Amino acid sequence: MSAPPTPYPELEALAPRLAAIPALDAAALEREEIAVLGRRQGLLTALLRSLPERPPEERRAFGAAVNALKERFEAAFAARRAALEVAARAAARQGVDLTMPGRRRHAGAVHPVTQVIDEITGIFAQLGFTVALGREIETEWYNFTALNFPADHPAMDLHDTLYLDAPPVAEGPGAGRLLLRTHTSPVQVRTLLAHEPPVRVVIPGLVYRSDPFDASHAPAFEQIEGLAVDEGISFVDLKATLVHFAQRFFGPGTATRFRPSYFPFTEPSAEMDVACQLCRGQGCAACKQTGWMEILGCGMVHPAVLRHCDVDAERCTGWAFGMGPARVAMQRYGIGDIRQLYEGDMRFLSQFGA
Repeated sequence: MSAPPTPYPELEALAPRLAAIPALDAAALEREEIAVLGRRQGLLTALLRSLPERPPEERRAFGAAVNALKERFEAAFAARRAALEVAARAAARQGVDLTMPGRRRHAGAVHPVTQVIDEITGIFAQLGFTVALGREIETEWYNFTALNFPADHPAMDLHDTLYLDAPPVAEGPGAGRLLLRTHTSPVQVRTLLAHEPPVRVVIPGLVYRSDPFDASHAPAFEQIEGLAVDEGISFVDLKATLVHFAQRFFGPGTATRFRPSYFPFTEPSAEMDVACQLCRGQGCAACKQTGWMEILGCGMVHPAVLRHCDVDAERCTGWAFGMGPARVAMQRYGIGDIRQLYEGDMRFLSQFGA
C-alpha cells in the first residue's frame, strides 16, 4: 500500500525507501532500519527532533505525519523480517545455507567474429551502404545459376555443397534443388530483383560448405559481402572503397595489394591482400613468409549476373566483394586456428571480452 499524499517534501523523499523494503535481504534490512529509525541518526528521529524549529502552528500536523510514516516503516520492516525468517526456515528444511555467498553470475559479451561483423558493417554504413539479410536455404538458381556458375562447376558437386533431402522447387525463376547456401551472394540477386539501381548493400550471414573442420576451414561460418550497382561505377571505385575500408579497419597506412583472380560472378576479378598484421609485413609462418594475408575476393559484377537480375548491363555496372569475418578476426587478434573461435572455450573467448 502506497503512502498517502503529504504536503511535506521531507516525508515524500522517504517514499522510495519505504517501497524498496520488500526486496531487501537480511543485512540490507538491518542497515536500512538503523538508517531510518535509529535513535541517534535515524532519518525519522531527526525529523521528530526538528519539531521545535518549526512554526508553532505547523508542529502538531507535522509531528502527526512523521509518526504515521514511522508506523508504516515499522510495519514494513516487521513484515519483511518475518518473510525472511519464513524463507530461511524453508531453505533450512531443503538443506540450503542462505549465509553462503551467492554464485557469481557470468556476464556475457559479443563474440569476436560478431564484433568484426559489426565493425565492418559500421564502416560501410558510413559510406552509404545498408545491411541486407536473406534466407539460409536457397535453390540452385539463386545460389549458382543466377550468379553465372556453369552447370558443371565443381562448387555444385555434392562433395562441396550441402543439398537438402527435400522436393525441389518446380516452378518460377528460382526453380531447382534446395540447398544450404554456400555464400551470401544469393542475397545480392534477391536485392537486385527487388530494387532498381542504385543499390549499395553489405550482406552478413551464415553460410555452409561441405568442408572439414580444421585449422583454416569450418563447415558453417560467417561471411560478409558488399554490392554496389549504379551507372558509371568502375574498378577504380571498387579499389578506392576497399582500400579505405582496410585502412579504417586495420589502421591508417595499412598496405594493400590487388592480385588478378577468377570468380564466375565477377569480371575482372581480384584477390585483395593486406600487410600481415602478425609480422607487419616482414614475413612469418602465418603469411607463409610473404608478408601478405588475403582477406577478400572482389571484382566487377559480371554482365550475365546483371541480366539475370533484370538490370540493364549496358546502362549499369557494379562491383562486389566477399570476405570471411572469422579469418579477419584471426588477423586482428593473432589467432592461428579457426576452430578456437567456434569451440565455445570461455577461457579463450574471454580474452576478447566474450
